[in-house]
Amino acid sequence: MKGIQTLSSFNTFTNQIEQQDYLMPVLFIGHGSPMNGIENNTFSQQWAKIAAEIPTPNAVVVISAHWFTKGTYITEMDAPPTIHDFGGFPQALFDVQYPAPGNPLLARDTAAMIHSTNVELSHDWGLDHGTWTIVRHMYPLANIPVLQLSIDYTKGAQYHYTLAKEICALRKKGVLIIGSGNMVHNLRMVAWDKLNEPEFGFDWAIQMNETFKKLITNNQHQPLIQYNQLGKEAQLAIPTPEHYLPLIYTLGLKGEKDPISFFNDKAVGGSLTMTSVKFG
Repeated sequence: MKGIQTLSSFNTFTNQIEQQDYLMPVLFIGHGSPMNGIENNTFSQQWAKIAAEIPTPNAVVVISAHWFTKGTYITEMDAPPTIHDFGGFPQALFDVQYPAPGNPLLARDTAAMIHSTNVELSHDWGLDHGTWTIVRHMYPLANIPVLQLSIDYTKGAQYHYTLAKEICALRKKGVLIIGSGNMVHNLRMVAWDKLNEPEFGFDWAIQMNETFKKLITNNQHQPLIQYNQLGKEAQLAIPTPEHYLPLIYTLGLKGEKDPISFFNDKAVGGSLTMTSVKFG
C-alpha cells in the first residue's frame, strides 16, 4: 500500500515541477551554535549570500545532525513546527518561529525514491535548530517548503553515502538539499574562554579540517567514509558521528562535474569548525 501511494504522489509531483536544465547545488553547512540563528555575523551573512547566488529552490530538504533516529524518517506535514531543541540560551532564541510550509507530496516522493530502506513518514518532528537557524537567514520570508530527512544512527557512513545517491533526482527538480552539521565537532573539548578569539583552533582540529578539505577537493570519498581510519585527529574531530554524517550525504549527492567551493572556513572555540561546502 505504501508503495502504491508514494508512486502516485511522485507522478503528481513530477507533473507539478518541471525538470530543470541544471542541477540544483548541494550544500554542507556547519551550523555551530544555535545563536547563529538570530545573530547577524559572518556565518549567517554568508548563508544569506549563498542563497542569493544560487537559483531559488522549489523546496529545501535538510539532513540535520539533530534528527538522529532508529530507522529513516521524513517530515510529512503541511506546517512543520519550529523545534527549540536546546537549553541555556536567551529567551529571544526560544521566541523564534520559522513558519515555512512543508510539502507532503515531496515527502512521499522522496520516500518512494529510496529503495535501500523503508522510509517512514513523520508527523512528530518538524524543523530543528540544525535546519531553521540556517534556513531563516537564507530564506527569511519562510515561503519555500522545508522538509527534514532523518539520520539512522544504527547504520554506518557507507550506508548513508549510498542512500543519498538514491535521491539525486531531486536536484533536477530544483530541490536544494542541505547537510547540516559540523566537520569538526567536539563539544567536550571546547575552549570556552576562547570563544571570542577569532578562528582559534587546536592543532588537531585545524589539521583534521585541512585533511577533510583536501579529500573533498580531490573527490576522495572513501577515506571520508572510512573516517575512523584517519588517525587520532579524526577520533578527536568526530567523537560521535551525528554532526559528521550530514557531510557524507552531500558527498553522495555530488555529481562528477560539480565544482567544489568552501565557505565559512573558520574554527570556533578550539574544537569546532564551521567549514562549509558548496557542490555545484
